[in-house]
Amino acid sequence: MNWLNETAFSIFGQSVKWTDMVGNLLGLAALALGWRRSVWSWPVQLLSAVVLIGAYLSAHLTGLIGKQGIVIVAAVWGWTQWQRGRRSTGEIEVRFATARERLALIGGTALATVAVAGIFLAYPSLSWSPWADAYIFVGTLAAMVAQARGWVEFWFAWIAVDLVGVPLAFSSGYTFSGITYAIYFVLVLLGLRAWWLRTRTPRPANAAVLQGVSA
Repeated sequence: MNWLNETAFSIFGQSVKWTDMVGNLLGLAALALGWRRSVWSWPVQLLSAVVLIGAYLSAHLTGLIGKQGIVIVAAVWGWTQWQRGRRSTGEIEVRFATARERLALIGGTALATVAVAGIFLAYPSLSWSPWADAYIFVGTLAAMVAQARGWVEFWFAWIAVDLVGVPLAFSSGYTFSGITYAIYFVLVLLGLRAWWLRTRTPRPANAAVLQGVSA
């Protein structure tokens, strides 16, 4: 399996590993499935994370490795949430978070980012970019929680993560990841629009909803 860490091709003078390419393509597929509200978004995200961990290990990118570790755990939890809340047609109902839920998500994300950055600063060997890594690490968790709950804020969280993740990927030499994240941004905008419009569609009285989501 060593060939997975070998160069697939070069772009803009930088080499792209097979792990980097395959993992990010799977990530794009997972995001597209999330846009469609398909439960298969979760297992594809899990597989993408496993592959990308292999890509980031060689570069010692602690934040990005941690991010993928979070994706694995969240993917298992999110998959169970969506399975429970799936309608008989296989669709998932989505909504905007309440003001209290949104405040808890933002506040929890901010506090956790400071805490994780503090750990990275205390142990410099864990990260060469403590604040950026902590931001990505915690922001990813926030996005996954919002997706599992069926909150439209899921898309806003990914936008916030990508604003840091894209330049970090390019500066770390992962050009293909940076380009993929830029494509993510386009898909995120499309997904945001789709979920937003979904919230304006009348829901059948007998429609099942995600656990933790008000009917």
